[in-house]
Amino acid sequence: MDSLTYRDAGVDIDAGNRTVDLIKESVRSTYRREVLGDLGGFGGLFALDMAKYREPVLVSGTDGVGTKLKIAFKLNRHDTIGQDAVAMCVNDILVQGAEPLFFLDYLAVGKLLPEQVAEVVKGVAAACRESGCALIGGETAEMNGFYPVGEYDIAGFAVGVVEKSKIITSDRVREGDVLVGLPSSGLHSNGFSLVRKIVFDVKKFSGDEIIDELGGASIGDELLTPTRLYPSVVMPLIREMNDDIHGMAHITGGGFYDNIPRALPDDMGVVIDGNSWDIPEIFSLIREWGNVDWHEMYRTFNMGVGMVIISSENGAGHIIEKLAENDERAYEIGRVVKGKHIVTIEGGVFK
Repeated sequence: MDSLTYRDAGVDIDAGNRTVDLIKESVRSTYRREVLGDLGGFGGLFALDMAKYREPVLVSGTDGVGTKLKIAFKLNRHDTIGQDAVAMCVNDILVQGAEPLFFLDYLAVGKLLPEQVAEVVKGVAAACRESGCALIGGETAEMNGFYPVGEYDIAGFAVGVVEKSKIITSDRVREGDVLVGLPSSGLHSNGFSLVRKIVFDVKKFSGDEIIDELGGASIGDELLTPTRLYPSVVMPLIREMNDDIHGMAHITGGGFYDNIPRALPDDMGVVIDGNSWDIPEIFSLIREWGNVDWHEMYRTFNMGVGMVIISSENGAGHIIEKLAENDERAYEIGRVVKGKHIVTIEGGVFK
């Protein structure tokens, strides 16, 4: 019997080294001044600037991209997936007032294809730069026989910091507070098991079909639109208007009904005006193509609102004005009322 090697078993160490060469400049481009060392260490080093805080609290979050990856595999497009991985993590820690500091990724592949991995990681690095956090570490695991060739899974891990006295919790929320909605970029990274069933099983689309209602974009382009990154938009508000921001909710899986209550005290609910923003066309198409009930739509998707800020009544107008000064849209979409985590949507399609 010939002598076997790791490569014979499906793991190519040389391909791993080539992958590092392809991504190292993208990774270094994310470094903040607090980053110590360089690529190749067993752990990422980050020296927190203690002079900036009296009582710093670290906030961590982890998430993945989910079955949206199946569409990237189907269309062989991997340039947006990295942003999805970052956004799902940094948006989560943002809602507690945390500034994202650093990010790590974990990428497991069936066969290491250096150019494919580099495309994914370049997306991760670009999203980190936009969010102001450093990509200080990661792991690429070649798992022959576990994933099909060309397929992978990716997870992310974000760590941020907030002054203890500035942490945004549900304790701040009061009856009469106003909900300010920030637009999403589309479906983000939620509900794709349902989306794939409707688009590929029910409609039998390949992904290349041009959809007039989407402004002439292909359905594949629409579905792979990356999750919006909110830190660069929201962190200036948190720093300037912390006292007026009583709560925040990242609208991910579970939609309005599951995510907004996470930002509320036990005895509070919300009433949302369904006429207060325009629902992007992709959501109407998904509902129509799959004959999905509107309640199920709001329970599964962000419906065009990816982040909700719960503000004092006086502060809401200032928040919307501040965002408008930076060409950012925002909508007053509802109010906090008495009620044990009850989310009521009125108007619009719920008439």
